[in-house]
Amino acid sequence: MSARPAAPPRLSGEDLEKVVGLLKGSDTAELKVSIPSGDHRSTIQGLPIDPVEAEPRQVFFFDTPDLALNKAGLVVRARRIAGGRGDTVIKLRPVVPDELPKEMRKSGALTVEVDLLPGGYVCSASFKGRATADDVRDAVQGTMPLRKLFSKEQRAFFAERAPAGIELDSLVTLGPTFVLKSSFTPVELGRRIVAELWLYPDGSRILELSTKCLPIETFHVATEARVYLRGKGVQAPTGQQQTKTRAALDFFVAQHAAKAAPKRTRRAPARRPASATTPATRGRRRAAPSV
Repeated sequence: MSARPAAPPRLSGEDLEKVVGLLKGSDTAELKVSIPSGDHRSTIQGLPIDPVEAEPRQVFFFDTPDLALNKAGLVVRARRIAGGRGDTVIKLRPVVPDELPKEMRKSGALTVEVDLLPGGYVCSASFKGRATADDVRDAVQGTMPLRKLFSKEQRAFFAERAPAGIELDSLVTLGPTFVLKSSFTPVELGRRIVAELWLYPDGSRILELSTKCLPIETFHVATEARVYLRGKGVQAPTGQQQTKTRAALDFFVAQHAAKAAPKRTRRAPARRPASATTPATRGRRRAAPSV
């Protein structure tokens, strides 16, 4: 008797109730799915993705060597984008929209978004900023203080929520991760889908498909997107979803630790006592008859 195929992860009834509550106070919703590496080729071939038109990007994260910001729910990121552009974000997650200060919600640079993926969800508050690709490069190379890469609002948001004693200029650079971004709007769906392929230095990769919508449209769009992808041969993942950010942080923190570790010096071989290597002894050994 053949085993049944594993079912894709799903949210529980309790989780769905929480998601509905978060959506009511959010600005947008983003539906995401990470495709297993073994299905990358078939997924790209099955969807109207033009690899030649993919936009190259470099993504940098900033944190402490022990990921103190990540543990506190903070993500600090900058991107270099083809054409000399760049952007920055300081993100806090998870958040409850109704608990955020009202003055903060008035800022045009703040977005509160619910990310939904198979079997999981998170609500985040993101302060976004603009930068040039040269600014990002200067910051990661150390020729410009990191704090100057971020806006006044972003710096204030960071200062209020970062663990005590951690400042922007004290963070280490984790990256870059090379990313190829492509988008398409299928007629059957009538909605833009973004495909991002994250390429890590060890050869591993993550392919993520996503689409954004208004909070009130979330469940309707999720159903339509699932039907569309299934019709194109994209199967629902059955395992735990791997996130792009966490994969990048784990890889580069390990790389940073390896570089910071003190190198072991080779010890010179110990000299034998003089009594064991006298000329007379060596002579007798050479003259010893073979057995």
